[in-house]
Amino acid sequence: MMLLPMAVRSLASRRASVLLTVFTLALSTALLLGIEHIREQSRAGFFNTVSGTDLIVGARSGPVQLLLYSVFHVGSATSNIRWPSYTQLRDDPRVAWTIPLSLGDSHRGYRVIGTDNAMFEHYRYGEGQGLALAEGDQLDDLFAVVLGAEVARALDYQLGDELIIAHGTGNTSFKLHDNMPFYVSGILQPTGTPLDRAVLVTLEGLEAVHIGWRAGIALPGMQATPDQARQRDLTPRQVTAALVGLNSRMQVFHLQRELNSQRQDPLTAVMPGVALQELWQVVSLAERALLAVSSVALLIGLSGMLAVLLSGMQQRRHEVAVLRALGASPLRISTLLLLESLLLTLVGFLLGLALLWGGLYLLQQPLLEQFGLHLTVVTRLSTQQWQLAGFIVGLGALGGLIPAFMAYRMALVKSLGQRH
Repeated sequence: MMLLPMAVRSLASRRASVLLTVFTLALSTALLLGIEHIREQSRAGFFNTVSGTDLIVGARSGPVQLLLYSVFHVGSATSNIRWPSYTQLRDDPRVAWTIPLSLGDSHRGYRVIGTDNAMFEHYRYGEGQGLALAEGDQLDDLFAVVLGAEVARALDYQLGDELIIAHGTGNTSFKLHDNMPFYVSGILQPTGTPLDRAVLVTLEGLEAVHIGWRAGIALPGMQATPDQARQRDLTPRQVTAALVGLNSRMQVFHLQRELNSQRQDPLTAVMPGVALQELWQVVSLAERALLAVSSVALLIGLSGMLAVLLSGMQQRRHEVAVLRALGASPLRISTLLLLESLLLTLVGFLLGLALLWGGLYLLQQPLLEQFGLHLTVVTRLSTQQWQLAGFIVGLGALGGLIPAFMAYRMALVKSLGQRH
């Protein structure tokens, strides 16, 4: 008697409970492998939030703090870089390009970032992708604004719409630069980075709205109109930070040490990869918690499979008796039960993979647009996912050992009864 066809027919005879068990295992598998996939993609996206940048330079502070406010737009800088210091860095022959960043203002809870069009030319994220506009143009006017995809969607902005910048970074501000409205000139495509939640303006535009402001207070009668602002010298006095790309990466350590040791204008220069690694050690606890939750879900699914197999053992006494009458040994009968559990596990695993890949394909764009989560659909398992696949199949085999042992004992009792 061939065991595999027998196992398939035995499972088919109990199709209702078997289908429910397979579906439970499939959902558990999809959840476990899906969370692992999201964890891997999130980690990759985290480390690729800024790519191709050799150094991040800001005022003297800690590396993680500098990374948080310059790249993730979390927190605030303790000080700024004087404009002469920035231009000296920009004009250094070792430097290929720089992207200035000026922070401190907001719009309806979203960070306003003063920069220039070098942002669109040199900023890279992910696997070296550059920023692309979904519609409109770059920062081609003093009061032009380019919105991140999430800002445009959440606030329902269209090209040409006016907006008012607020002083400070709180969700609610009563200090509005309402004497100089900006207009939407462009909207970025989704990137899955903090830039989706950013409002990009020109450095000169930020200087213009702060004419007549001192220490965060608008001085009466000192503010200018937009036309007056266009006639003034709007050279920035300072920037918050700068992203720097070098002509040769061999010069990174030398320039970093030089910037960190200068005393005239104390600066901090960090390599993004090193700072990201430090920050990931803080936030990685959440991904381990998610993996633990999905593992518990898998154990629940496997427990359901075991419950189905065990509950059916009492109703299969007659089947065991028939198999013994046909000459099947106790070992062969227990092997049949073990094979059934393996088949259930494998079918549930394959169905779980299908659910995972189908779900990723359908949800890839909505997740990017709604949550800024960039997921790639890959039909090849990673090393960690192969390890999880082995873990799932191994647990299924271990779960099948219990009913297999019970069937072995039941068949052995039948065998002894026949001898007497």
